[in-house]
Amino acid sequence: MTAPLLDGHLVVDRAGFRLDVRLHVAAGEVVALLGPNGAGKTTALRALAGLQPLDAGRLRLDSVVLDQPDARRFVRPERRPVGVVFQDYLLFPHLNARDNVAFGPRRQGLPRRAARERATAWLDRVGLAAQAGRRPRQLSGGQAQRVALARALAVHPALLLLDEPLAALDARTRLDTRAELHRHLADHAGAAVLVTHDPLDALALADRLVIVEDGRVVQEGDAATVTTRPRTDYVARLVGLNLHRGRADGRHVHLGDGFAVPTAHQLDGDAFVVFAPTAVTLHPHRPDGDAPHTWPATVAGVHRHGDHLRVQLTGAVSTVADVTPAAAAGLRLLPGQQVWASVAAGDTRAYPVGP
Repeated sequence: MTAPLLDGHLVVDRAGFRLDVRLHVAAGEVVALLGPNGAGKTTALRALAGLQPLDAGRLRLDSVVLDQPDARRFVRPERRPVGVVFQDYLLFPHLNARDNVAFGPRRQGLPRRAARERATAWLDRVGLAAQAGRRPRQLSGGQAQRVALARALAVHPALLLLDEPLAALDARTRLDTRAELHRHLADHAGAAVLVTHDPLDALALADRLVIVEDGRVVQEGDAATVTTRPRTDYVARLVGLNLHRGRADGRHVHLGDGFAVPTAHQLDGDAFVVFAPTAVTLHPHRPDGDAPHTWPATVAGVHRHGDHLRVQLTGAVSTVADVTPAAAAGLRLLPGQQVWASVAAGDTRAYPVGP
């Protein structure tokens, strides 16, 4: 990565919670902050925007320190070269689309006429020139999102922040707007940070993923690295994989209770092993032969998942299996039922716990 435009160590203390996140974003790079509810994503975004002062650490943007408590340095939100697209867009209801977009440039000192001309140009770029005179209540959700994006970009921000920018849209509008947002982010020369809980938004829009849990970064990297080598249960669930940690000894990862997952490659030491729900085969009885990779399990729940049924399994190895409706009917799966599960070496992937 090139030298970071954004270089931050964000430390925020709240009652019973501490955010302690290091974040670096290069010019032209889009970084997605992902994590469960309460992980600290929104707190991090508010700290970047200046809406939440740091309690410790430092935030630097393009060689300018915006927040450093021990140096008594804090730049107010309105004086930061930062554009924000909020989850609910927060457009001014009494202003039309053009004046909403012109608001930021006017605050920067641009004369009214020049600010409106810039706003008109940005509305044209996001395909809303014909809606310039409409107020927010007269716009669709997708149109309001584009006005909010144009308003954020019209101030020529060094840092663009997007807080769940597609969450308020229906599925069809979300698909179209995601593609359009990707195009605008690709044209943005500054740094961009996207806060989302949706892995599809993150994978489609971001160059790099930063996973936050309990106020800490637990994993980061490009999409391929994160999705193929998850390091926490949350990340594994996010990308639809079963994740277990054990001790590798040759071509098996031992998980305890005599159960070992086979692997296709040689590995020794502490290891993670992952496999897809579709890789798990269920049997009504224990298969014949010596099969250390077969284990007893209890059906905890069954629900539809696309064209398959997703089966939650508990026991010595809690896991998730996807089976066809025909297979489920043959097994007569019901909560509390005892089954046997297995996975083949070619369907697993193991990797060291260390970096």
